[in-house]
Amino acid sequence: MARKKKPEEHENMERWLVSYADFITLMFAFFVVMYSLSSVNEGKYKVLAESLVHAFSNPSEFIKRESPSMLGTKVIPQRTAIIKKPSRESRARREARKMKNIALDISRVLEPLVKEGYVNINQSERGVSIEINASILFSPGEAALASGSIKALTAVGKVLAKLPNAIQVEGYTDNIPIHTLQFPSNWELSTARASSVVRLFTENGVMPSHLVAVGYADNHAVASNDTPEGRARNRRVTVMILSLEKSKTASASKKNGLPRTVVPPSPTIQ
Repeated sequence: MARKKKPEEHENMERWLVSYADFITLMFAFFVVMYSLSSVNEGKYKVLAESLVHAFSNPSEFIKRESPSMLGTKVIPQRTAIIKKPSRESRARREARKMKNIALDISRVLEPLVKEGYVNINQSERGVSIEINASILFSPGEAALASGSIKALTAVGKVLAKLPNAIQVEGYTDNIPIHTLQFPSNWELSTARASSVVRLFTENGVMPSHLVAVGYADNHAVASNDTPEGRARNRRVTVMILSLEKSKTASASKKNGLPRTVVPPSPTIQ
């Protein structure tokens, strides 16, 4: 009897799927185990994210960070401080603004006399000048302050007492010569008048070291001496509030031994 042929077996082309499925299963198990063994430090991740955002949004800013020595150490950003040295121009502007405020304070104190034309207040690079007509301060040929002027000068002195600036009080006369036992010439008269104002200021709180009394006699006239009006204008006392820069120069002069009361050499009496 003839033997039957076994049916021919066809090769299964999808057997690789079994191996692939096993491989995927092993990989999944591997990553699950790795994930379970690891932990994410949310604090460090947040700091890193913020640092990256800050760095890209401010590329010109330099930020130093300390390295954490252990897990959970707080990282403190340190920013470099940039200190700008004030320019000479900005200092000059600030100084000019301060001097302007001083001029306004003096103007308020002497407002009635300013309106009547007895006082002129001006501001310059040197400082603030208060020009006071001598007719309201002194009697003719005298250096003692008139009683009516003491109240106004006292108010000025209280303003000056609050300032760190050097103050130069300058006395001026007209060109009519004086020759008395007390005042041999206009030099002595102008200096004595300036000294009277300085004395009143010190009595009202102004530091004596801030003050200088100067006599100019009939020099530096501001009007013609040919008319009575001009001579009246030239008889004056000027209170010069020096700027802080000029004040430093004045302080240096004092340290070098210059006197606080300056009397120029007397000219030949006519």
